[in-house]
Amino acid sequence: MTTEAVVRKGRKYDQVLEGARDIFLRDGFEGASVDDIARAAGVSKATLYSYFPDKRLLFMEVATDQCTRQAEEALGTMDFSKPPRTVLKEAARRFLSFIYSDMGQRIFRICVAESDRFPELGRQFYQSGPQTVHRALVAYLAQAQARGEVSIDDLNLAADQFAELCKADLWPKLIFGIQVQFDQADVDRIVDGAIDTFMARYET
Repeated sequence: MTTEAVVRKGRKYDQVLEGARDIFLRDGFEGASVDDIARAAGVSKATLYSYFPDKRLLFMEVATDQCTRQAEEALGTMDFSKPPRTVLKEAARRFLSFIYSDMGQRIFRICVAESDRFPELGRQFYQSGPQTVHRALVAYLAQAQARGEVSIDDLNLAADQFAELCKADLWPKLIFGIQVQFDQADVDRIVDGAIDTFMARYET
C-alpha cells in the first residue's frame, strides 16, 4: 500500500508532521508513541489517525518531507554556471550535513531495518531525496562537460561515484557506531578528498 492511497491532506496535516518529526527525532521509530505524537502536534488521536492510519505511514511521510526539503535546499544552492570544484563542494557539504544529521541517520536505519517487510519505505526515501539530487548532479555534469570542464563517458556512474567518495571513512564509522560525531575539519577533509579524486579522473 502506498502513502498516496491512504494519507489524507488537510488543514492540520503540516501540524501533525511537525509534531511527529519532533517525537521521531527524540524517541526513534519504535519508541515513538501515538499519544506523544498527538500531544506534540496538538491534535487528538482521532485526528492523527484520520490523517495517518498507521505509524509507519506517518514516519514515511515525515522522512519524505525531510528528504524533499534537504534536496530542494541543496538544489537551490547549485549554480550550474560555476566550475565543478565550486558546485561539487557545496553539493557535498549539503549531502553530508543531512546524512550525518539525527533525522538522516534514523531514516537510513529504519529503511534498512524494515526493507524486507516494507520495501516502499526505502523506495520512497530514495525517490524523495537521493534520486532528485542525483538527477540534478547528472544535469550539472552534462553542462560542465559541454563547457569543456570535464570529460565523462557515463554521467550517471560519475554522479554515483562522487556520492560514494563523499561517504568515505566517516560514513562506515557512523553506521557501525565507531564514531558518532564529526567536526567541520573531518567533513572538509572528506569533501576535499572526494573532489580531488573525482576531478583527477574527470577534469579536462
